[in-house]
Amino acid sequence: MQTRARGMLLFAAAGLLGACATPPPPAPAPAPAIPKPPARDEATASAIEQALAGSHRSAESRARDVDRHPVDTLLFFGIKPGMTVVEFSPGPEGWYTEVLAPLLEHGNLYVTQPVASDNAYVARGFKTYAARLAAQPEVYGKVEIATPPSGSADLAVTFLDLHAWLNRGTAQEAIVAMRESLKPGGILGVVDHRGDPAKAPDPRSTNGYVNEQYAIELITAAGFELVARSEVNANPKDTKDYAQGVWTLPPDYRMGNRDRAKYEAIGESDHFTLKFVKH
Repeated sequence: MQTRARGMLLFAAAGLLGACATPPPPAPAPAPAIPKPPARDEATASAIEQALAGSHRSAESRARDVDRHPVDTLLFFGIKPGMTVVEFSPGPEGWYTEVLAPLLEHGNLYVTQPVASDNAYVARGFKTYAARLAAQPEVYGKVEIATPPSGSADLAVTFLDLHAWLNRGTAQEAIVAMRESLKPGGILGVVDHRGDPAKAPDPRSTNGYVNEQYAIELITAAGFELVARSEVNANPKDTKDYAQGVWTLPPDYRMGNRDRAKYEAIGESDHFTLKFVKH
């Protein structure tokens, strides 16, 4: 009887301990599925590559392809050959116009300055640009050197212009002009020299670099939403601390032959590449 009683007590104690024990932790929830990136638009990529291979492009223009990544940049912005696109402030050389004009042969390409400027350098550069287009009507005959109808563009792009607008105090006006050109839901693509994030933003971009977060805040304040960033034009070799600012690097080489090999090895500046949508 004592043995049986002792066994019952041990059984009861074990049950009590089991009841008081901490239950095992629940199994972790499965990790959320990571969405796949959109498939590469190979048809558009091929069309961009054909434009890049055109005989109208100089050896100097082609040499910059490795730094400027035009195929991946334009694909990131979502360009399609049938779109209406406006390029703002194309620059005297029209580097991206060389690509956009043949690409948009069955679409529409407008090129314009976003704001009137009494800056002699800007006026002279745009005159040079317009003359260049007029001299090659077989390539640029469909390009409209004009402001597009309000709310008509699918895509607006600006390449290495924001820093100049900041320097001249016209950035806000330029951003508003870009927004007015776009349809609701239209895309704005912006590329510029990325400043050192450890340094305070320079609202005048005196060294040619632009703080990326400052650029985002400036553009979103005008009625855009940032939808994506790309590192396709990043360059970690760019130290951003040159005596002549960003213009020390290629293609400007403002230091002339001084340390040219060093700057040539760095390549073009570190760029941010931002994609916005118009509300």
